[in-house]
Amino acid sequence: MSGAPAEAVTLTALETDPHPVLARLRAAEPVTWVPVLGAWLVTGYGEAVTVLRDARTFTVDDPRFSTATVVGPSMLSLDGPRHARHRAPFTRTFRSGEIHARLAAFIRAEAGRRVSVIQPRGEAELRRAVAGPLAAAVMAEVLGLGQADPAKILTWYDGIVAAVQAEAAKAGDGRAGAAADPAGQAAFAELAGHLREVIAADDGTSLLAGVAGGDSRSGSLTEAEAISNAAVLMFGGIETTEAMIANALLHLLSHPCGLELIRADRGLIPAAVEESLRLEPAAAVVDRYATADAVLAGAPIRAGDQVTVSIAAANRDPSVFGDPDAFDVRRPNASQHLAFAHGPHFCIGAHLARLEAQVAVDTVLQRLPRLRLDPRYGSSVRGLVFRKPTVLRVRWDLG
Repeated sequence: MSGAPAEAVTLTALETDPHPVLARLRAAEPVTWVPVLGAWLVTGYGEAVTVLRDARTFTVDDPRFSTATVVGPSMLSLDGPRHARHRAPFTRTFRSGEIHARLAAFIRAEAGRRVSVIQPRGEAELRRAVAGPLAAAVMAEVLGLGQADPAKILTWYDGIVAAVQAEAAKAGDGRAGAAADPAGQAAFAELAGHLREVIAADDGTSLLAGVAGGDSRSGSLTEAEAISNAAVLMFGGIETTEAMIANALLHLLSHPCGLELIRADRGLIPAAVEESLRLEPAAAVVDRYATADAVLAGAPIRAGDQVTVSIAAANRDPSVFGDPDAFDVRRPNASQHLAFAHGPHFCIGAHLARLEAQVAVDTVLQRLPRLRLDPRYGSSVRGLVFRKPTVLRVRWDLG
């Protein structure tokens, strides 16, 4: 393949600026064996949908799935009836109507509070001043952690993320089964302890108390299973939402035309969030494992092979999205993106994440006059699996 043979693909390129490489891979063959990943990389939109829909052939239920190693089996790492049993108790809570009724006012108040803290300064780093603490506070509210310090929650989250990444690295280089990351274990143990207290102090409104206390034979969740799923919800609810907010703001502040459209019509904010999700999904890739031999777009996949779906590549497939590298807040089909995956593992928290991102963008733009990127710092998106700016430093006018 001219310019980017799969054998020449590097982790550095995939982490820093993957889109040119992914485009060339997709143009040559939408399913390609990439040695540095030790996996088939799916870059075509149609092929991505096929894999994500077919949990029988392409499963998450595999020992190499790193999240389960850290927090235990959950809706994220199971398929079939076991997946349904773990997911079902949480479904109602995350429906759009429930989310808006229970959490919209809280999200608006928390976003306003976070922006009020930085407003007098004239400059800030928005990822950890607004996006991360907002996502952490919302997940604390959802999980019943009450007034838990968002900074503490972010510490647990950072530890669990580091442990998951360490497990993935061990699996990738053949060290699966090696000793677990002690800091990650400690973070999860501390979180689990707090969640057990929430379950034990059931006040009749606790989400976790409502889904826990059963056993696997009755079809309900045990306490341990409820905690594993809560950890997954927290992991996803902070990681992807923080990234959604930071990426959306970065895209708007980097594209003056789009920003002016939003300033003229705040009703376009949901569309801008969807376009940002398409252009730079928070979760760039998702892993599956073949349960049987299969042929996908001519690729001879063998049972046991890892199949990595590049959401980032599928979201820029030119057969679906015209001018795919452009940020267009008026793109008519932006919502066809796969940023929340597809099929049985479609993100259960998609409605909540969208609401948080929309409120955060609206609040920041409304309360910080002439908001702009701070030219003294760079704000590029990075990440192999989860993509967001490491820092998002901005300035605004005072007075």
